[in-house]
Amino acid sequence: MSKVIAAQIKNILKTDGFFPHKGNAKGNTVIYSRKHPTAKFVRVVVNSGIDAKSGKFTAQPTVKLCYINRNKGWREITTETFTDPKRLASTITAQEAAEKFVKSCKFCKAKKFTAKTGNTVCANACWTAWGGKKKAASTKKKKSQKVVAQARPQMVTPKSKRNYPLNKSSEKKSQKSSEKKSQKIVVEILPGDLVTVEELEFDKVITDFTGSILGVVMKVDQHGRVTTNWTADTTDLPDWDRPSLDHYKQGRRRLYRFKVLSRKSEWVNVA
Repeated sequence: MSKVIAAQIKNILKTDGFFPHKGNAKGNTVIYSRKHPTAKFVRVVVNSGIDAKSGKFTAQPTVKLCYINRNKGWREITTETFTDPKRLASTITAQEAAEKFVKSCKFCKAKKFTAKTGNTVCANACWTAWGGKKKAASTKKKKSQKVVAQARPQMVTPKSKRNYPLNKSSEKKSQKSSEKKSQKIVVEILPGDLVTVEELEFDKVITDFTGSILGVVMKVDQHGRVTTNWTADTTDLPDWDRPSLDHYKQGRRRLYRFKVLSRKSEWVNVA
């Protein structure tokens, strides 16, 4: 059975124009790659999961994008995505689309990648050419002036203008009434979907992150929990704010939800 799966993977990659590498420095599986269809110096790299000696399928395939810098070095510019043989073709397409979200160096236009230090830097390391000149030019240091902050007088708010918190019982009543009015909003999300993020405020979309955030849905469980591989993100949106459910309650002041890009799928109210 493993040889049959290996033959299927080879057929998919050969049809899509991939060629096998002579070796794999990090393991025993066969690596395939080809040029990106639109981006210069970018290659689509697939770890087939096929053992080089036995020819059997032994590991889950992965897909990533690499940038070839001026020194012929390969720099990984997207997160390596695990997939299964059935979704290999769609994962390759998703990684190719993620290239648009990878930042480029403003000096030499090369793609940026995350170095071992954790910093996002130019794949060509172009700063090494002009960084020394900048340091030599600015040999004199300016003396910083210390500014002594003056203490501000404290203002006391009169009792008539003070705002006191509402009674706890009234808060609970208002909360219960709002919960009764709220409705459940759901959307159909399937494994393999390309998704991005929308920011809502009082049920109105105020920010659409299409073009800034891209992800591939890996799994959706029976409770509506969605596992997503975020292949590209050029924003500062923290991980805990990214959506993870295919549903939410109406009436929340502010939240982030999925937006499906690969097909038409709308959010709808349910009782």
